[in-house]
Amino acid sequence: TECVNRVKIQSYEEARKLIDDYIFFYNHQRIQTKTKLTPLELRCQFST
Repeated sequence: TECVNRVKIQSYEEARKLIDDYIFFYNHQRIQTKTKLTPLELRCQFST
């Protein structure tokens, strides 16, 4: 809801793109407060 509340959505396609973009951000770019890393960085640490 963080990103959806800021935008007036005009179509299903627009909603789908907005949600897909936010999921990517949340899973790959968002820095977690506890670890100070993005989820992707954290996964890479444990995979090596």
